[in-house]
Amino acid sequence: MVSKQIRSQKKSYKVFYLIRDLILISAGIFSAALGLKGFLLPNGFIDGGVTGISLLVTQLTGIPLSILLILINAPFIIMGYFQISKMFALKAALAIAGLAMCLAVISFPVVTSDKLLVAAFGGFCLGTGIGLAIRGGCVIDGTEILALYISRKTSLKVGDVVLLINVIIFSVAAIVLGIEKALYSVLSYFAASKAVDFIIEGIEEYTGVTIISEKSHEIRKTIIEKMGRGFTIYTGKKGYGKRGEVEGEIDIIYTVITRLEISKLKNIVNIIDENAFVVMQSINDTKGGMIKRRALH
Repeated sequence: MVSKQIRSQKKSYKVFYLIRDLILISAGIFSAALGLKGFLLPNGFIDGGVTGISLLVTQLTGIPLSILLILINAPFIIMGYFQISKMFALKAALAIAGLAMCLAVISFPVVTSDKLLVAAFGGFCLGTGIGLAIRGGCVIDGTEILALYISRKTSLKVGDVVLLINVIIFSVAAIVLGIEKALYSVLSYFAASKAVDFIIEGIEEYTGVTIISEKSHEIRKTIIEKMGRGFTIYTGKKGYGKRGEVEGEIDIIYTVITRLEISKLKNIVNIIDENAFVVMQSINDTKGGMIKRRALH
């Protein structure tokens, strides 16, 4: 009877988190579409990453942005399938397809033609959309997937790879679109970056997570099986809680994940033990250990 209740509770949690993720991703799609069609695209500005490449190609060829977003992001979705998880790749594919459909079907008004406002608020809307999608457990721009892959193969940090990619994009934009539009586009990129940081609460590329739970064995087993992540176990003593001073030892889990995996880890912990104490802290970079994910089967 108890096991049936636990299974039912886990199923309810999964449905709840799935609905929450879908709402976040849908809001992200709409916000990004507004930033693109309401601000950047009508004024000839671009952004960084895959979205910036798509905007630049649209400016040069006239190919619809909705088509280019799907075509250019496709290789990165495949990369995400192998580098992160099947579910992540599926959600990212649906999110990017949803953004492309939103751009193709919905008619957004041109909000303003003031260049400074376009750069600031266009970037903000686009960055908000990207941040909401990340909070929903996926991406609508494949740049970060590529950056994670390159960082695992080289000594470069994820932030360094993203910066390098965007330097190349904006350099090409300066040649093709002109210096002025390229500079305004850089402002759009910075606005988008700050919006992303704000939406995901300033979390850096890597995040250290400490988990204290009575069900630590089940949590760490799931981390290995579902996320392919390594961890460290500390043995600690229970402290003073609602029941007064508690005697006994408890296993404390410490693991390091990327910000793209935060949503998934939170869901795993909440499904197993909603009363678990979880602490997260930003990490600039990591080296060695089990940072690289093992292959999941």
